[in-house]
Amino acid sequence: MVSKFVDRVVIHVAAGGGGNGCASVHREKYKPLGGPDGGNGGNGGDVVLVVDNNVHTLLDFHFRPHATATNGRQGQGANRDGATGEDLELKVPDGTVVLDGAGEILVDLVGHGTRFVAARGGRGGLGNAALASKARRAPGFALLGEPGEANDLVLELRSVADAGLLGFPSAGKSSLISVLSSAKPKIADYPFTTLVPNLGVVTAGESVYTIADVPGLIPGASEGKGLGLDFLRHIERCSVLVHVIDCATYEPGRDPLSDIDALEEELARYTPALGGDLAGRPRLVVLNKLDVPEARDLAELVRPEIEARGLPVFEISTVTRAGLRELTFALAKVIEEDRASKPAPEATRIVLRPTAVDDAGFTVDHDPDDDTGFVVRGERPERWVRQTDFNNTEAVGYLADRLARLGVEEALARAGAVPGCPVTIGGVTFDWEPSTPAGIAVMMHNRGSDPRLERNERVGAAERKVAKQARRVHHDWEGEAGLDGDG
Repeated sequence: MVSKFVDRVVIHVAAGGGGNGCASVHREKYKPLGGPDGGNGGNGGDVVLVVDNNVHTLLDFHFRPHATATNGRQGQGANRDGATGEDLELKVPDGTVVLDGAGEILVDLVGHGTRFVAARGGRGGLGNAALASKARRAPGFALLGEPGEANDLVLELRSVADAGLLGFPSAGKSSLISVLSSAKPKIADYPFTTLVPNLGVVTAGESVYTIADVPGLIPGASEGKGLGLDFLRHIERCSVLVHVIDCATYEPGRDPLSDIDALEEELARYTPALGGDLAGRPRLVVLNKLDVPEARDLAELVRPEIEARGLPVFEISTVTRAGLRELTFALAKVIEEDRASKPAPEATRIVLRPTAVDDAGFTVDHDPDDDTGFVVRGERPERWVRQTDFNNTEAVGYLADRLARLGVEEALARAGAVPGCPVTIGGVTFDWEPSTPAGIAVMMHNRGSDPRLERNERVGAAERKVAKQARRVHHDWEGEAGLDGDG
């Protein structure tokens, strides 16, 4: 039977792209050129990971590793903005750790409702109505929407438990968690019966805590042998570790002391990804299966030596349930002490980091692949390039104006750029044409102007001038006619 528990997956998330802006001119009867009225494009949807206590495995992502949010809609005429794309929420178990492709931890998702934006949607492009200004009264272009982010992420589940049960295969860990809680793990008399971590809730007086049973460990588990390496991470959050020792084993070369030494060695070798030291956690030793007479005799023999190591010892039997009450209250005491020692969570702080006065927002570097070329890097220049429709000369001119105002051309000149040298911004390479020393492009014509509007204005001005002259002539004629009548 194939296990349905999945605690590590690789997912591919893609946010929605922003919608393009609209380039439109308002038209109605007797007003053929009423000005720009193109709406903005809608923003793309985000991909968000949300912790849900009703989800206990990453199985869904194993079968459906690709997740894509919806795109924003394109803007329309009559100042109608495009619809925003819907966010895609992916439910993950409590204790999910998100890593990037390089293995760096991005976020540790703990607590119901915790959210993490795995991929941000692209911004929608501005329509020509939003781009209109005094210098550019009728833009004949609009900005393109930005593509959404696309990331490959690794999700690893590290169970949120207060106590972790460790031991060799068939040591009785599953039986112990079944009698301490309502958990119903698979129990059998052969090694590696437990293939997945089991969680149970234990009540000891007024204390309530969770306990985790991980698959059996063997020597070399921290290096990938057996099932230990895959599931050791499930005890990283535990406040106390419990060594469950089988005192009734007939396996040659094994005894309680050697089992404890082997488990301690694996804990010392394992490096938790979330930090800390497993070997330094509080530990208890449980001598199990004392319903067997030989096991009780062995427990009495080794108990003094284990206690001499500073480890509390509890003798139990999951069959007769002897010693379980003492064990549950001892675990509750250690867990409550650990909870009390942890500082209370601080209130959420908003950290404001203002941009430095001398920060231009971009850098100019020599192109490593071309001795004569330069590369401009920066959030705003790269975003502007992505939003530019290079098939529209007016849009290209608008981009040049923005880069000049930002100081890119002046910085290129200081870096030693010469006319015709290749310049790369955001993956787009073009031949640089120098401008004025201040970096402001010299425009051979007025970008954003509409000759039809200008012609109408000229015609209108001429008509007003003619009408004014006609009124003056008419006024003079009436005056002259009045003088003649008086005479």
